[in-house]
Amino acid sequence: MKSKLPLFIGSLFSLYLLFVAFVVIAYEPLADDKDWQDRQAHNLYHIAQLSLGSDIIQIKTLLGIADFSEAKMAENVAMQVLFYRTQHNFSDGITTKDECTPLLFKAGKLIAWGSSAYEAFLTLNAET
Repeated sequence: MKSKLPLFIGSLFSLYLLFVAFVVIAYEPLADDKDWQDRQAHNLYHIAQLSLGSDIIQIKTLLGIADFSEAKMAENVAMQVLFYRTQHNFSDGITTKDECTPLLFKAGKLIAWGSSAYEAFLTLNAET
């Protein structure tokens, strides 16, 4: 009588290989878990598809933790700017604001992005 153990072990091993192949093909790491080059490409791709009025929570979920952020109250409204890395300038191991695209939010809604967005944020008079 032949043992069914080798067939069982072979079947389990085959299932394991299928599972590993599926994970390798289907797994997409979170934006925060990617290396800087992949994260930069991810940010560029998604920022190019943004729409004015998008919610800050939606964008944080999509892009992950911002590289930099600033906030202030202006005209009794919360203003926030988030910076996401989108271009490489120097191979110094440090991300700087000039390597990022700023996204400007007013009361949690996206109102502008790009260098003009940060300039607009800087010109707002902060309330004390």
